Formats: sequence, structure tokens, C-alpha cells
Amino acid sequence: AMEDACAKFVSQKISKARWRPLPPAALQPPDLFATGSWDNEDNRISVWSAAEVGNAGLGGECQGEPQLLCDIRHDGDVMDMQFLDQERIVVASSTGTVTVFRHHQNNQTLSASQRWEKAHYHVDQDTSCGGAACTGVICNKPEIVTVGEDGRINLFRVDQNAAVRTIDNADSSTLHAVTFLRTTEILTVNSIGQLKMWDLRQQRNEPSQIFSLTSDRVPLHCVDRHPSQQHIVATGGQDGVLSIWDIRQGTMPVSLLNAHEAEMWEVHFHPSNPDHLFTCSEDGSLWHWDTSTDVSEKPSFLLQGGRSTAYFSHSSVNQSVVSAWLNNDPAKDRIEITNLVPNQTLSVNSLDVLGPCLVYGTDAEAIYVNKQLFA
Repeated sequence: AMEDACAKFVSQKISKARWRPLPPAALQPPDLFATGSWDNEDNRISVWSAAEVGNAGLGGECQGEPQLLCDIRHDGDVMDMQFLDQERIVVASSTGTVTVFRHHQNNQTLSASQRWEKAHYHVDQDTSCGGAACTGVICNKPEIVTVGEDGRINLFRVDQNAAVRTIDNADSSTLHAVTFLRTTEILTVNSIGQLKMWDLRQQRNEPSQIFSLTSDRVPLHCVDRHPSQQHIVATGGQDGVLSIWDIRQGTMPVSLLNAHEAEMWEVHFHPSNPDHLFTCSEDGSLWHWDTSTDVSEKPSFLLQGGRSTAYFSHSSVNQSVVSAWLNNDPAKDRIEITNLVPNQTLSVNSLDVLGPCLVYGTDAEAIYVNKQLFA
């Protein structure tokens, strides 16, 4: 519910929000996150502390708000952003440049520590001077993979000046997003509704597998894979539909779940609790998809706390949690969906989940933090 989230108005349209990863043995919830902005005269990368964001007050209102620790100017719109490690953030720009920013925690400053200029660029005459937007970046330290609207895939290694590998004509259409499937394999989604798998060990510049939506060719904007069941992949696209794929079988999605009324910008499985999935959209909503328990045994939140909850079907079936995402019989689907942003009007562009914490950013020039996701 909205009351659980603390808002911070930042006079910047927020395009990306990411939690800083926790050290391997950490028990505490995440406390730092970064944001990137877009469509402003002066775009910025900012690092925030969520430590002050407390539990709800007596009236249910949120106490404390995120505190700005430091920020730095960014050239172009922030198209994507990922933490490489505890200190470094990799940022994809609409100019085609990819920059690694270092967060200096001793004096709370940000500096650009590495930059690959025009990692993505158009080669036709009209735009010979200009870069092509770098639309997606994913990190698996020390490796960084980027994709762009030029259909190019780059593999960088931090501290190396040149790309380790470039697949120039990986796609004839815009690549919108990328994620690691395994250490040596990546998945990309494009603007004609295709999900492609690439094996970086192969010298061939061809995908090892191509999956596609039906003949509609609806552009896909985002992709994430299940953290423990790596064959389960979720994508979202221009029509707001959530597609679940089993990349072990077939070339089409196992299920298409009607979701948002406009473009879905991001989809994320919860990294440690993947029965839970989160999607956000241009329509101003952020949905929490929960396959974890028997819906019929759940209390209904319809009348409490302004939550708008939609239940998919109620037939009782004992199925493993894992297969809940792969169940392609809608009558058996037991997914509880809660819109965590009931009254938002402008686009929710980005979200990230870690532990009990959610952060999201909007075109309403605000960032929101909810530290009681499963309360």
C-alpha cells in the first residue's frame, strides 16, 4: 500500500533506481541505493541513504525519508544502471557512452572512474556523428555487457579500455534489455518481440536460440531470469503483458499474463524469494505478483489499507512453487496481484527489490522506499 512507502520529491524525472548489493554475509537490510534521471536539462546520478526511512508511525504514515549522500552530473538520459560491486555503478547513456562511477564512501563523493565513449553508435550517413542509445547494461564482475538501439552487443571488462568482444550486427532491431542467464550466456530482448540467447564462448555472432512472441511482434522492453530456476524467464513489453518463458522447451512463452494498461518498463524476480515478482509500468502502477501460497487461504486485502488486489482463479491445486510460474492453465494459476501504487498517475519507470525493501522511481519526480515489503 502507498502508506508503506516513503516518498522523496527530487525535482528530477527518475529513470532508474537500484539498491547497492549487500556483502555476501550481510544480515542487515540494504541501506544505500542509487538513482539516475532522464529528460531533465541536467541529468544526475545520485546515491541515497535509506537508513532514516523507518517503520510506519502511529497513524500508519511513513517516518523519515531517503537522504541524498552525493550526486554527479550525467551526460544524456540514464537508460540503465547497475551496481558492479559495493563501490562502482555502471551507467548506460542515451548518448551511447557507458560510464563507471565510483562512490567514495569516506567523503561521500561520486567520480567517473572509467568511460567507454560511444560504445553504441549508428553508422548511417545521417547520424555519423552521433551515438546510439545504450539501452541496457548488466554486470557480472569483472564483466559488463551492454546492448543498444544500434543492435550491438558489447562485452567489457572493468579496467580494460577496449571491448573484449563486440557483436556488431547482433540484431537488426533495437535491443532493449539484457540479462545474464549463466556466467557465459546472456539473454536479450528486442523491439520485434524476440528473446534471444547468446553464448559468449562461441565465436559465431549468432544467437544460440531465438524465442518469440506470437506474430504480433510486440516490442519487449525488459527481461529477468528466475534466480534459482534459470530456465524460467520473465519479459514485459509495450502492451503491458507479462510473459513467462521456459527456455528448455519450445520457442514461445508458456504463459501470457495480462498486466498493465501501457508499456511495462521493468520486471524483477525477488532475488532471494522468487515466488514474488514485481513489474512497473507507464500506466503509473507497480504490481507485486505472489505465487507463494494458496490464494483461498489468504486474507483478502480488498477492504484494508487502500490495497487493490486482484486474484486469479481459486481452484485448489497442490503444485510446487517453482511450477507456479510455468503453469499455463489459467484456471490453475494461483497468483495474487497487488498494486503497490494505487493512486499514481505518471509512469513508474524503475524498481528494485532486495530483502524486505523496495525502491522505485517515477516521472512524477519522486523516489519511493518501502522497507516492509512482506509485512
